[in-house]
Amino acid sequence: MKKHLLLLGLTVVIGLSGCGNNATNEKNTDVNNEPKQEDMEMEMHHHSSSGEVPANLKVAENPTFEVGSEAIIETGHMKGMKGAVATIVGAYDTVAYAVSYTPVTGGERVENHKWVIQEEIEDADGKTLEPGAEVTLEADHMKGMKGALAEIDSAEKITVYMIDFTPTTGGEEVTNHKWVTESELSPK
Repeated sequence: MKKHLLLLGLTVVIGLSGCGNNATNEKNTDVNNEPKQEDMEMEMHHHSSSGEVPANLKVAENPTFEVGSEAIIETGHMKGMKGAVATIVGAYDTVAYAVSYTPVTGGERVENHKWVIQEEIEDADGKTLEPGAEVTLEADHMKGMKGALAEIDSAEKITVYMIDFTPTTGGEEVTNHKWVTESELSPK
């Protein structure tokens, strides 16, 4: 009898621990048990940059958020970004693109990456590119991005911001993050 109870107890423990692992993994994986796109993209993002911008990028004359001011981040391009307080480092008028591309370093295709700006696209020549256009990226926001062939998903003439922020998840301050748009920020 004791043997049967012990075996039954072990079976229940093993069964429950298997269920616990699946519940945890569902949060971070897709239906094929692969990491979710947004998690992969967040991991590939460069946390900080030098703050260098393309020479021909136009500084915004009257941005909604002035350089040096603070705003609340309303988007989650990276872990710990949404809800963090941003300090505006730069504001620029340009065309912002959402793009899809396969990293030149290999790996999964990145879908609908936000944002690459006009001045970070090879041979864009000042004209707004239409959805579906194929371009070569000069941006280096993420591993494998620079030199990748990309497809334009959407385009919007807008003010983009470079920001500093400390992730809500803790850790080091992210400096010179490129890019967020006005709609992704709210007044502090």
